Amino acid sequence: MNDQTFAVTRSDEEWRARLTAEQYAVMRRHGTERPGSCALNYEKRPGTFVCAGCDQPLFASKHKFDSGTGWPSFFAPLAGAIASSVDRSLVAPRTEVHCSRCGCHLGHVFDDGPPPTGQRYCINGVAMTFIPENDSLPA
Repeated sequence: MNDQTFAVTRSDEEWRARLTAEQYAVMRRHGTERPGSCALNYEKRPGTFVCAGCDQPLFASKHKFDSGTGWPSFFAPLAGAIASSVDRSLVAPRTEVHCSRCGCHLGHVFDDGPPPTGQRYCINGVAMTFIPENDSLPA
């Protein structure tokens, strides 16, 4: 993530002011929230999940499914919303996903999801905000 340029950039001080301590740890320091700790894991209404860092729409609720992992899971992102990089922090490399607009860490994608994509975007709930279908998306 560090060698990429994003449309939305902020100083570390600005990120700390915008995000909660938990969001900052996850989104800017590549942390992970405790499984089952975020209400968005249980969100079932129609709507859109947006980046908590820059308000970019990331996932449609119709692509969300219960993976049983304790994190919100989706089988597909919205077009152009997600960028990826290789995460080598564990023994085996994983594919990290981050917001394509601001670069904030969202989670990881795995090839064990349901049809039609077979992918599971395992996303930290604190990295997103939910906008119900009848509400306006942020500009």
